[in-house]
Amino acid sequence: MWIAHQFGRRSPYGCGTTPEGGRRPPSVAVPRYRGTVESTPTVEIEQRGEIGILTLQRPRALNALDLEMVEVLAAALERWERDDSIRAVVLRGGGDRGFCAGGDVRGLYETLIGDHPEQVEAFFRAEYALNARIAEYRHPIVAFADGITMGGGIGLAGHASHRIVTERSMLAMPETRIGFTPDVGGSWLLGRAPGRVGEYLALTGNTVGPADAIAVGLADHHVPSVRLEGLLSALEDGADLDSAIQAVATEPAPGTLTGEREWIDVAFAQPTVAEIVEALRGRPENAARATAAHLGTLPPTALAVTLEAVRRARKLPDLRATLAQEYGLVLWFGTTQPDLVEGIRAQLVDKDRSPRWNPAPGQELPADLLDQAYGFTPPTPLWG
Repeated sequence: MWIAHQFGRRSPYGCGTTPEGGRRPPSVAVPRYRGTVESTPTVEIEQRGEIGILTLQRPRALNALDLEMVEVLAAALERWERDDSIRAVVLRGGGDRGFCAGGDVRGLYETLIGDHPEQVEAFFRAEYALNARIAEYRHPIVAFADGITMGGGIGLAGHASHRIVTERSMLAMPETRIGFTPDVGGSWLLGRAPGRVGEYLALTGNTVGPADAIAVGLADHHVPSVRLEGLLSALEDGADLDSAIQAVATEPAPGTLTGEREWIDVAFAQPTVAEIVEALRGRPENAARATAAHLGTLPPTALAVTLEAVRRARKLPDLRATLAQEYGLVLWFGTTQPDLVEGIRAQLVDKDRSPRWNPAPGQELPADLLDQAYGFTPPTPLWG
């Protein structure tokens, strides 16, 4: 989950705990509806006719998710799922810069260095439950992935039944750049991308535009941003969902991944990261060699675990199984590995952009690294 800042700071004791350290239930309940609209400071909740609308309202933070936002979204969806007067839900972001840049990495950093793993567990359990709810929802969910949509934003939009991008959309799972691994079901989505594009995007963390997002399976339709309000109005007026989308959808500007598939599919089919890099260096394409150089700056631990994650996700039966795999990896990184804290420090805290990965690029990894990562048992199971 690529995040911005401010992870779960609702009390000085962290979310879900009392000053004495005991557990308490989440404080956020389903908002009481007065008329057709009820909002919290960071999530606007509306019902217009038969359409429920959830708008993330932290535009200055690119709508980065905190625990309260996750809980409010989950509570609203739970209420509407039981409501036969709702026929679809629209999920969108406030402001004009992005749908959702992810969660909150700076707060995660403070939680990790403060040695509060239970707070980390609480957030990810709530977030992953929301991801699964969106994927399994009774009503159609239309996600407007307009602008920046990364990490946790993919976890919201990527599992919706109708995923819309615009000419401004920029999608990515850039977790390896901070010593982490794609989560929120990102490995499930990337594991089902054509060819070896999933490995390419997961390892590099590169951003894709609207055409490539559709081509790799992260989105379904391109709608110009100026037509989104018209689409919403049509849905409010009772228009058929699929017909309304088709009426405003257009072809996006061409992407780049289709033309690069040859070297991506050859190189990223190699069994290990080292062999992928070697194959990239041997290619004639400038983009392939640039990709090799880029991978050489990233943490070897995150790259090895992420490559395995995407390939294992291809064989898993469903999203819930993949989220459970990601949950174990997230806690393994957070509680046993130094690279996540170091990556956040270098990118977002000190901003020196000079992370000291351990092991460093080019150094050998422990022979049992993948056994350690995938054999890790979270203290609290994700499901059940």
